[in-house]
Amino acid sequence: MAPTSGGLVAVHAHPDDESLSTGALLATWAAAGRPVTVVTCTRGERGEVIGAHLAHLEGDGPALAEHRDHELGRALAALGVRDRGYLDTIPGGTRERFEDSGMEWLGTGRAGAPDEIPDGAFVGVGLEEAAERLARVIRARRPDVVVTYEPGGGYGHPDHVRVHEVTQWAVDFAGSRADDASPAFAVPAVLWAVQGRLALQRGLRALRGDAVLAALGSVRDELVLPDPADELPSVAVPDDEVQVEVDVLPVRDRVLAALRAHATQVQAVRAIDGDDGLLACYALSNRVLAPVLPTESYRRAPGGSGDDVVWPAGVRPVA
Repeated sequence: MAPTSGGLVAVHAHPDDESLSTGALLATWAAAGRPVTVVTCTRGERGEVIGAHLAHLEGDGPALAEHRDHELGRALAALGVRDRGYLDTIPGGTRERFEDSGMEWLGTGRAGAPDEIPDGAFVGVGLEEAAERLARVIRARRPDVVVTYEPGGGYGHPDHVRVHEVTQWAVDFAGSRADDASPAFAVPAVLWAVQGRLALQRGLRALRGDAVLAALGSVRDELVLPDPADELPSVAVPDDEVQVEVDVLPVRDRVLAALRAHATQVQAVRAIDGDDGLLACYALSNRVLAPVLPTESYRRAPGGSGDDVVWPAGVRPVA
């Protein structure tokens, strides 16, 4: 196999997903001096907005998109990522803009499609068109690793599910097709972001502990504590299915800074010390408290073995 750049391409649905789902991996890869590219598929136009001082942005798609683009820039700077772009700016189709499809909360940590899908929504974009755009990036960057969500999109958001599908198609296209600028390229490893079920439940239980209360103070009264016994989202997999782990503690400050940058979407970001079950906590617009686990976990997608990947310190295959 031809040598690759040692780089990483991460594919996400909206600004904030890169930090929430893969922040430690991105920060660790960048800290090792390796190329990192983040491709964001929409600008989060239909996202809910946290805080009264920013509430005027909710429902104003163009204004919220512009604001979230600035948040994304600050978050990626915190993670050490310099190369980023939106999928609809990459040549390869007729659609001018891919927009947030929106979602509805179906339960704690579970989402689904809204009753009404807007015109221009990402879920309505043809898979081949979107995948060929992304394949152009993969062929040009020639990364060791491509990372995105597992098939359920982490928690069911329709855009996340679509991103998973687009990424899988794009990896296939990149390996089987050339374009005018780059030859075909087979990605050595594709990772899906997951969380081990037992590790996640341990982190959820830790949210009720004294360390979290001390970090949040009275703010915790405004938040909802999840029940570890509730149905878990699709990101949770049996612990023995985790195949790659990233140590979060060495890059925790960078990850939390990135989460804080997404102020319209993420609140109550606190570092937590003294509890083995988690390293930090945060909440989204649904006010449900969530843990940042000590390790960020991934499964390998079918296909490339990853045997030729030289993983940076802090990233380790475990299966």
